[in-house]
Amino acid sequence: MYNTDMLVNCSTCRTPLQLPPGAKSIRCAICQAITHVADPRSAPPPPYSYNSPAPYQPPLPSASALSPYNHAPPGPPPSPHGRKKAVICGISYRYSRHELKGCINDAKCMRYLLINRFKFPESSILMLTEEETDPYRIPTKHNIRMALYWLVQGCQPGDSLVFHYSGHGSQQRNYNGDEVDGYDETLCPLDFETQGMIVDDEINATIVRPLPRGVKLHAIIDACHSGTVLDLPFLCRMDRSGRYAWEDHRPQSGVWKGTNGGEAISFSGCDDHQTSADTSALSQITSTGAMTYCFIQAIERGEATTYGSILNSMRDTIRNTGATVNGLQHIPCLCQTFLLVICILSHTHDLQATASLHCVD
Repeated sequence: MYNTDMLVNCSTCRTPLQLPPGAKSIRCAICQAITHVADPRSAPPPPYSYNSPAPYQPPLPSASALSPYNHAPPGPPPSPHGRKKAVICGISYRYSRHELKGCINDAKCMRYLLINRFKFPESSILMLTEEETDPYRIPTKHNIRMALYWLVQGCQPGDSLVFHYSGHGSQQRNYNGDEVDGYDETLCPLDFETQGMIVDDEINATIVRPLPRGVKLHAIIDACHSGTVLDLPFLCRMDRSGRYAWEDHRPQSGVWKGTNGGEAISFSGCDDHQTSADTSALSQITSTGAMTYCFIQAIERGEATTYGSILNSMRDTIRNTGATVNGLQHIPCLCQTFLLVICILSHTHDLQATASLHCVD
């Protein structure tokens, strides 16, 4: 078993990098160079950069070894029959210059998937859209905040949590030094122009850091600049060619952004510097967010046996659709990179071999 306490220096800028459990290479978030480690128990081989002609065979996401990031004391073993809870947020920004056409469709499709495919009780799903009649379910900043608190409140080992967001995302200048690119990622509530945005630091503090051992959170974020909106420590990037690369996104400030022993996995539709859009090119019927559509299709087609297979399926859906609609310009997010951002603390799951969507099984 690999030594999970392994630290390696970036092959180019010498920044210390923590290898994700089981990974054999990692990209530096500072200089973008990739450092390869044939066996983390031995010295790294001679480095070569990401653009080097040397062959690069990145690993599928793997978390088969115990992580050093478990700051919580051992708790009770996870229950195989925990509760299932979900917050689903779809914002169309109707009658504004920011209007989106596919976000409420995304929310409805995700709700249908959780109820009918994964047997979530309807009463355990909190929907926030402009179509809700309950004023507390309108996706305002206050209501989204309260929904996120509700999601993690009282969670116990064995519980499965889902947060799905489809709407606008943005960035704002970061001043506390915990962002590599100098910007915080944000979600834009319905009233963001008057009440402000929800910043990634708050999202992390609300639904990531409290997670105790045995609780698993999956987030599906379909928004612009959504890459690290949960501020999780490790990012697995997959480009359109299917190439994977791990990145260490722990803040240099040393601030802890992981969980309290639980597991958090976030699927993001684009990188922090990229934008996203909804499109009708995928469903051929109505507008949807490309990332949400591809994620649901991967599950419906039975291609969600591993996190890596989900990313591959999502990429294939985008590629195949691009080949049938007369050029890439019909799908505004074809240029995007699907991201998997994780804080995995358990040694019992392997993302490549066995990590199906345990949280919603």
